[in-house]
Amino acid sequence: MRGVTCDGSTIRLRHDLSEPSPLAGEVTLRVKLVGICETDLQLARGYMGFQGLLGHEFVGLTESGRRVTAEINNSCHSCPVCRAGRTNHCPNRTVLGILGHDGAMADHVCVPERNLHAIPDSLDDRQAVFIEPLAAAFRIPEQVDVGPGLAVTVVGDGKLGLLCAWVARSLGASVSLVGKHPEKLRLAGDSIRPVLRESAGSIARTQDLVIDCTGSKSGLETALSLVRPCGTVILKTTIAGEHQLSLAPVVIDEIRLIGSRCGPFPTAIAALEANTIDVRPLIGAEYLLDEAEEAFRAAALPGARKILLRVG
Repeated sequence: MRGVTCDGSTIRLRHDLSEPSPLAGEVTLRVKLVGICETDLQLARGYMGFQGLLGHEFVGLTESGRRVTAEINNSCHSCPVCRAGRTNHCPNRTVLGILGHDGAMADHVCVPERNLHAIPDSLDDRQAVFIEPLAAAFRIPEQVDVGPGLAVTVVGDGKLGLLCAWVARSLGASVSLVGKHPEKLRLAGDSIRPVLRESAGSIARTQDLVIDCTGSKSGLETALSLVRPCGTVILKTTIAGEHQLSLAPVVIDEIRLIGSRCGPFPTAIAALEANTIDVRPLIGAEYLLDEAEEAFRAAALPGARKILLRVG
């Protein structure tokens, strides 16, 4: 079997892998398409020391030929945390292509059957790859109220930043997007205010909610400079490095700091199906799985759109 493996610091394509064996409750899927995301790039740089097959944004086929995707948290569903409804934080969980479980950048992947979500016929594979990251963006309104009258700024003009900006705008918020790339800021559309990073001082300490989607060490510092006193900062990305900054402003200005990770797949699927969120402008080049190493180099380029791997 072919697959993209990570050894904790680099990635490489292998052609000599054994076919995966499903655990109890798992099914084996034939992978069609996989997206390369910022987390994959961070894992390849040493984040979490992950070793195994990468990939968690994917479209696969069941044995009967049904198109599906899958949630990434493989939880036990029996511990006190799971029974309390916080399955995404199960202390016994593995995470697809991220923590203790091989991912979908391969010919086949095994996932818990209970994690599967059917992909509507109205969505093509390239749209469906965005179900997982769009669900992560929809986690934000589960954590804080987002709606008309709220001043929201998203820091980071990458794929996740644009998705978070579009979700906030779809809920009626007044949204600004801070980024470094004018061409990517333009992708956000006329209803979202573009702000170049060097001009972000114009909205300093005025924003009700600031969402850090930079995937960089400087993102939190920038977010804290933009949020108003008693406002909220949401951290939406993880990085291989460490933050080094003073947290005194969090105390002095009584800032609410919230981590945000995985979100509701059904909400994301419904938004894509209704075309409330149009992800097609985010799609960049598509590579074959055998070109995976080249694809990763393309995905790491500044300003790159979503790079896809066509598996089968």
